[in-house]
Amino acid sequence: MQIGEAAEATGVSAKMIRHYESIGLVPPADRRDSNYREYGHDDLHRLGFIRRARDLGFSMDQIRDLLLLWADDRRSSRDVKALTKAHTHDLDCKIARLQDMRATLDALVEACNGDHRPACPIIDSLEGHLHHHHAG
Repeated sequence: MQIGEAAEATGVSAKMIRHYESIGLVPPADRRDSNYREYGHDDLHRLGFIRRARDLGFSMDQIRDLLLLWADDRRSSRDVKALTKAHTHDLDCKIARLQDMRATLDALVEACNGDHRPACPIIDSLEGHLHHHHAG
């Protein structure tokens, strides 16, 4: 199976497949006589694993660790669970930051009259943050 077919079968773009190969997440595909990459069942299985892990927001480093655990028949599920719990903690932190951003934006939207006049607390707030950033 060539890269386009592998991409279609796994939902991972050809560009990402090449990227995963370049960073060692996926072993380089075998090359046929025609010099086209040839992807087999194991490659598709690995790409599907990576895609599902990415869909759950795992980082490339975490996926690398998960792949090692997946390949290790003597792995401890404790290690898989610990890695996943660390990831859910990171997600909780991101969710809290997003909720803070949303609350700030909601307050700014509420404070803005949204009429024909130029006065706008949203712009004022951004302007203040930009000035503060340059001063720092």
